[in-house]
Amino acid sequence: MNTSIVEFVKNIVDILLVWLVLYYILKSLSKNVKMALLFKGIIFIIVLKIISSVFNLVTIEYLLDYVIEWGVLAIIIIFQPEIRNVLEQLGRSQLLGRHKTLSVDERERLVFEIVSAIDTLRKSRIGALIVIERDNSLNDYISKAQPIYAAISSKLLQSIFFPNNPLHDGGVIIQGDQITCARAVFPTSDNVKVSKRLGTRHRAALGITETTDCISLVVSEETGRLSIALNGELRYNLTIDEVKVTLLEELSPNKISVVEGDDSSENN
Repeated sequence: MNTSIVEFVKNIVDILLVWLVLYYILKSLSKNVKMALLFKGIIFIIVLKIISSVFNLVTIEYLLDYVIEWGVLAIIIIFQPEIRNVLEQLGRSQLLGRHKTLSVDERERLVFEIVSAIDTLRKSRIGALIVIERDNSLNDYISKAQPIYAAISSKLLQSIFFPNNPLHDGGVIIQGDQITCARAVFPTSDNVKVSKRLGTRHRAALGITETTDCISLVVSEETGRLSIALNGELRYNLTIDEVKVTLLEELSPNKISVVEGDDSSENN
């Protein structure tokens, strides 16, 4: 009796671990455009293989056999950077959630300070890149940046991005309600759909959201326009009210719960 119970528990744990691995793989795929396309291509080949077997399509089945035989090695070689990014993202995922769950007052103060800062920066045409960490850890980027670890403040954000400040290049990372670091460098997006008019700052904002679930805010140095990057998509030329509403929505506990349940030198 005890042996059967132990075996039953082991089987349950085994199944749960498999589903957990699949969950995090699919979650990572949903935020990586190239890997998502690769996954769709694999599904297409599998479906084509089944069809060729059912209808006895000899030639296409023969070709598919070679594709499947050598496809794994080809995928590893061709998509090595994307596979590495997915594995890194899995390593950055925090199983227990965010570093700190903000209260309503803390969240509203965080948004108020950020919005006040970018409103002043846009009026002065001062470029800025602000990245807010959510569930995926940004410690890899923080470790290579200039540490600050200070309470969020509109004046501090403005001073960091002031042109004569040596910290103004790169981005600022916010964890919880703390400014963790400045001069952070992020991977730039190579998405061909992004307008060529947008510079490195916008591409960096987009690039970090393609591999993590963070929120990126950009103030254009040339136009003063505001943009937000989320889940690998860039929302360009937003009003200050649109930025505020988006931040409050994306940082709300309900939004975070849904995400967890379903599942970051420029002159422009």
